[in-house]
Formats: sequence, structure tokens, C-alpha cells
Amino acid sequence: MRTLVLADGDLGAISDATLRVVGAAAALGQPVDVLVFDAASASAAAQVSGVARVLSASAGDADTLAPETVAAQLQTLAPQYSTILAPHRARGRAALPRAAALTGGAFLADVIALREGAQFVRGLYAGSVIATVASATTCTFATVRPTSFAPADAQGGTAEIVALEALAPFARTRLIERRAAEQSGQDLGNARVVIAGGRGLASPDNMTRLGRLADSLGAALGASRAAVDAGYAPNAAQVGQTGRSVAPDVYVAFGISGAIQHLAGMKDSKFIVAVNKDADAPIFSVADVGLVGDLFDVVGALETRVGSPASNEESRA
Repeated sequence: MRTLVLADGDLGAISDATLRVVGAAAALGQPVDVLVFDAASASAAAQVSGVARVLSASAGDADTLAPETVAAQLQTLAPQYSTILAPHRARGRAALPRAAALTGGAFLADVIALREGAQFVRGLYAGSVIATVASATTCTFATVRPTSFAPADAQGGTAEIVALEALAPFARTRLIERRAAEQSGQDLGNARVVIAGGRGLASPDNMTRLGRLADSLGAALGASRAAVDAGYAPNAAQVGQTGRSVAPDVYVAFGISGAIQHLAGMKDSKFIVAVNKDADAPIFSVADVGLVGDLFDVVGALETRVGSPASNEESRA
């Protein structure tokens, strides 16, 4: 049998998330195919190392595909595959459960490791329990946490491109409007360094100050849910169980206590630095380096080091 990867929706390109899922699929030891919904992406997918075939589907405007349309396409392909994977993002989360229901297959969400023999590893209870799940269905559908896997090489492949028969779009669901989440600076999901702030920053101005420091360091700005709920940062910056899952090379947490929901979204980071005035803060349980002290003293020292002084208006309120 074979493994199919549903490409994420970057028109004309293959996203880093898709490359990471292709890398994950290789662990199953089967030929890996990639399904795309626009011809431009097919050419890019064919160059990905480790991809055997690229299936180029046509079902109307690729940018406005309804999840029911994607699920119908997966239903027609499912008999050829033992496993169908997608990044744990909007398209995969919406389409794969529908396809599993249509085919009688199993669906698993937010998988963090794959093993031969149809075994999938995923977190439960905000990552406090790790479960290995064995699937007994003919075809298993799973969304994969991209940050848990190394990406496949975007170059070096010579995959065959197979054009699929055109599929009629699902007409009862249509896209009315798309609103992009507010985001500034580097993309949080792909950044090698993330500077994150929590409720300890105490004000939106201090979060802005931390954002400037992040820019100076070439890092992305993240935030805890408490900071987002307090209005210090936009929703797009939220890291955690109900926000973004990240696994950068370096994650620096300022004023974040480390609730289990936040740890679930960042504990896979390769190197974690935590700054908090509470020596008993849970964030220190996962930190490689912990500093107990005033976060503003540390931020000020870093600003001096990198030449990014705070403005006079920024306070410790």
C-alpha cells in the first residue's frame, strides 16, 4: 500500500508544513504520494525529495475549496492508500474527518510521531499523557503536527505528475469571506527563534517593546493565552493548546508561568529559556535555562546588547 499527503493550501508552492508531513510519512516505510489542487503546486511538489507521485486534482477554484469537496476527492482515492495525512491546519482538520466518515476509516488528530504497523503517537490532556494508538481500519486518516517532524528536502525529487479526473465542487457550502489573522514580523510557525511574553508583561506597551526586541534578534513574537486575553497581543501570536504549536530552535519565555495548556504548544522547542520572578513557576520544569528575576531587567540588558533601547513611554505598569 501507499501513503498520501494532502498538501496545505499555498498556491503555486509547497509549504513548510507540507514538507514536514512528507518527512513524517517516510517513517511508515511506504511510497509517498502528494495530493494538490492547483497545477502550479504540482510542479513544486514533484521536486520534493521522497515523493513518488503527485496527484493533481481539479475541482474549481483551489483557493476557495470547500472541505466537503476535498473529502469527496479523498474518498475516491482512499482504496489505494493505507494512510492519508495532512498538516494539522484548517484544511486538514476540516476535510480528513469528513473523508474518514465517508469511507468508514479511522481519524486521528494532531499526531506527533508515526510508527510502522499503523501506530500513531498523539498527546492527550494538553500533552500531559502520550498515547500510542493502533488503527485497524483499511485506511487511516490523520492530521500531523508539522513542528514535530523534520521537513523533507524541497529539491531533488523527480515525481510523476498524475492528472486526476475533474471533480464537481460541493455546491451547498461556499466561501463568503476570508479574514487573515493580524500578524507582524516573522511567521510564528516557521521561526527558528521565538520570543514570547505572558501576563507578567502587564501592558500592551510592554508587549510592543518585546516585539521590537524580537525583531532586533530576528525572532518571531509569541504570547500566552493570558496575555492575548488581556489584550496585550493579537490572537495570531498565541502559543498553546488553543493557539499555535511551535518547535523552534530557541524559545524564550518572559513572564509566562507555564500553564499546561501553554506548555502543550511549545515544549517540543529544542532549547527553552524562561524568565520569571516566581521560582516555582511551572515553566521552569521544561526550561533548559531558567532565570528567576525581574523580566524587565533582562529585557533591558538584551536591548542594550542588541542596540534596541525601549522608548521612554514604555513602563513596568
